[in-house]
Amino acid sequence: MRNSERTKVKHLLESGVAGTDVTAMGWVRTKRGNKSVSFIALNDGSTINNIQVVLDMNVFTEDQLKDITTGACIGVRGKLVESPGSGQRVEIQGSYIELFGAADATTYPLQKKGHSMEFLREIAHLRPRTNTFGAVLRMRHAMAFAIHKYFNERGFFYIHTPIITSSDAEGAGAMFRVTTLDVDNLPRTEEGQINWAEDFFGKEASLTVSGQLEGELAAMALSEIYTFGPTFRAENSNTPRHLAEFWMIEPEMAFYDIQDNMDLAEDFLKYLIRYALENCKDDLEFLNSMYDKELIDRLKFVVENKFERLPYTKAIEILEKVDQKWEFPVFWGADLQSEHERYLVEKHFKKPVILTDYPKDIKAFYMKQNDDGKTVRAMDVLFPKIGEIIGGSQREEIYDKLISRIHELHIPEKDVWWYLETRKFGSAPHSGFGLGFERLLLFVTGMGNIRDVIPFPRTPKNCEF
Repeated sequence: MRNSERTKVKHLLESGVAGTDVTAMGWVRTKRGNKSVSFIALNDGSTINNIQVVLDMNVFTEDQLKDITTGACIGVRGKLVESPGSGQRVEIQGSYIELFGAADATTYPLQKKGHSMEFLREIAHLRPRTNTFGAVLRMRHAMAFAIHKYFNERGFFYIHTPIITSSDAEGAGAMFRVTTLDVDNLPRTEEGQINWAEDFFGKEASLTVSGQLEGELAAMALSEIYTFGPTFRAENSNTPRHLAEFWMIEPEMAFYDIQDNMDLAEDFLKYLIRYALENCKDDLEFLNSMYDKELIDRLKFVVENKFERLPYTKAIEILEKVDQKWEFPVFWGADLQSEHERYLVEKHFKKPVILTDYPKDIKAFYMKQNDDGKTVRAMDVLFPKIGEIIGGSQREEIYDKLISRIHELHIPEKDVWWYLETRKFGSAPHSGFGLGFERLLLFVTGMGNIRDVIPFPRTPKNCEF
């Protein structure tokens, strides 16, 4: 059998013509039967739905089928016929089977249903074969495709920003170091410091935490760009919301002010969620029934409601009046936590929220300063269930203000000289934001742990595959 003969299960179930000869290939989900007939549920990953293969035991022998067990990979030739049973329109009456790869029934770890998420994370190399992770990975693909489609249709250019960098865009300091130095025999300066001049790049280098700063450089020439790539944080956080390696979408737009930025963020999110509703129906219905009974309703809720917009100061006033004990205290100048963000979305406004004009002391150096001297033109988009899903701002385009803020925060000027030069030569008002891809996937799949929306999660003490 060759792939050129194969029809994907998705196409057989959706548009296959009964009475035609077909070839299908995939993995056995279940096998059952009696002395007269055997039934195989076959799945090739193209859809969450299996196609049933019916084998007449007058044509096949038990010995021919003994190695065809759950997990085995097979090819089937036969006739596509109308299915007398409920749940599917057609099935395959098999006439020939080829075993590509057996799966030992005594050791295959997915023989039974109902495995815990924790167990499946331990076998990340096999979990895509489950219904749950097949659905999640198909939706991950659909969302990635929709992101590129959205920006391409609007004239944005896709920019590849560096993964290895010498700048800490967020000022957080939690970065993975990249070096070729012998860690057992590090070169030292006379003062006893590591001599990075002898390293591969001649300076200290790390994995990027964001492509934003480099994205801004491209926007100052191409007007509207976006990045979509892996980012890294060396935070020792074992929570359902943190990964050490994750993917970020970061558009940067020349000539956009904070209002334009908010308009784009709202339109972008609604487009992605609408795309999921229209193109991932089977997977969404499965996840809705198995994991989150409110998933589809919540997706529709976001698409159908205009996002509420208000300044951070007003949000603090609302939260301070709430007769509720917060885990984290609420006061002007506090960095809002998920409990505060979700209250605003789910209980007070009952719609997605965009907060703006945050205190400058809790935001990054590059955000445009307001005339009050206390706040910056930041924006955070808040969603039900997860809180912040997008963070962004209008960027500070005035050189004197930017350099003053850099000095105020003791950021070495030599590390960001190239960034400052864009404010010297043809500076322009500009804005941008960052959307964590896995955060988006948590929302559109209803999964409860961010480790379950990425194929191979990287977390503290976990780098197995």
